Amino acid sequence: DLSYAPLSPPPNPVVPFSCMIKGGLQDGMSITVCGQVLPNADRFHVNLQHGSDVVALQVNPRYQMLWVGPAYVVHNTRQNGTWGWEERKYETPFPRGQMFSLQILVTKESYKILANGKPFSEYKHRFPFSNVDRICVVGMVELSFVTFHYFAPNHAALPGCFVSYFKYFTVPYKTIIHGGVQPGKGIIIQGVISPQAKRVLFSLRHRTGIAFDYSLCFDENVAVCNSYKDGKWGNEEQSGLKLFERGHAFQVIICCSPDNYEVFVNGKQTHTYSHRYNKLEEIDVLEVSGDVQLGFVHL
Repeated sequence: DLSYAPLSPPPNPVVPFSCMIKGGLQDGMSITVCGQVLPNADRFHVNLQHGSDVVALQVNPRYQMLWVGPAYVVHNTRQNGTWGWEERKYETPFPRGQMFSLQILVTKESYKILANGKPFSEYKHRFPFSNVDRICVVGMVELSFVTFHYFAPNHAALPGCFVSYFKYFTVPYKTIIHGGVQPGKGIIIQGVISPQAKRVLFSLRHRTGIAFDYSLCFDENVAVCNSYKDGKWGNEEQSGLKLFERGHAFQVIICCSPDNYEVFVNGKQTHTYSHRYNKLEEIDVLEVSGDVQLGFVHL
């Protein structure tokens, strides 16, 4: 159901950023942009373009001084040298100074836009999406990565249900991390917590143990981080589950740095977990299990 576009750019691309979309957009394609808004940002934008003249979709967060007005997000299209009418949302899931994930899902009727794993907006096509051949990111933002994915659309999905638009992976889910977990690596996991969930586990494994186990225990209302080494578990690091809800969509991003894992839930940093297994190149398996519907994984 999932394949990766061969020309996704390398991690930490420089802004302003521009990249060709090989073969153009297709129904069932997803583009994910992850990064961090600069603390003093006034605006940035993500454009899906045809050449340099046509902007099929602009996602444009704008930030104002508190006494002028709140932050908001503009969607628009430019054709024949002229911008169309703005579609505005007077809220923003992209706060200054914070990490974010923007996902654009391409359907025949519209772009479905998710922010930090949750549905944010829908933008009806004003220009044929099949002619879009470039993505550009400009403004006061730092990028972690930009990726392109092709899914098999699930046409039986409920209308308006963004997360259900694609087929779910079978859980327990296990996949190889080619090259292991390296500094700068970002892993994105999206899905829906089951309504009666008791436990959900995300594990980064190596041949002889578990380097990082992130366990959500809903009956106890606690998240537990730990490692399994030499046949035994280490000391638990616990925190609350306030950003996870039974029956609701979620997004988890695990970023690897030289010293630790940083965990972001729905765009907010929740955990920093120091490495207890330092041979990062040997950590080559991601496993997801428990009471969850798994809809999207990026390695």
